[in-house]
Amino acid sequence: MSTRTIASPSNSSGLLGLYSLFARLADYLQSPFLLLVRLYWGWQFMQTGWGKLHNLSHVREFFTSLGIPAPGFTATAIASLEFFGGILLIIGLGSRLIGLLLACNMFVAYVTADREALFSFFKDPGKFYVADPFTFMFASVIVLVFGAGFFSLDAFLARRRTAGAS
Repeated sequence: MSTRTIASPSNSSGLLGLYSLFARLADYLQSPFLLLVRLYWGWQFMQTGWGKLHNLSHVREFFTSLGIPAPGFTATAIASLEFFGGILLIIGLGSRLIGLLLACNMFVAYVTADREALFSFFKDPGKFYVADPFTFMFASVIVLVFGAGFFSLDAFLARRRTAGAS
């Protein structure tokens, strides 16, 4: 009867090798995942911005009720950021900068329109992540942190720049 243990060097290197293989295979999912995030949330931002652009008087009134400074200018700026930022996310151009701007926009949405949800982050996290800005902000942060991925204009331009430099 053998008394081999799981922690023997040969078994641990075999497990590490399998895990390494798994990690390499999972890496192939990164760019398709980022593409799906960009397409879906870019479309959502674009639609939201489009709706705001076509109802600027309502958005301005809402911003006024929240006490946001220069509500007319701010309504136009936010509607434009969401509409054009959504388009830029979809095509993957300037993605990290757009991710930053949209994440900041959603944080301000939390502060101004969903303050109770924002401050419930620790005591009632469910209230925080079911608030409207959460998924928009989360998707923006994903793009900010990880970039646009291989299937984007950002990556295409980087490859052209690298090819032109050699």
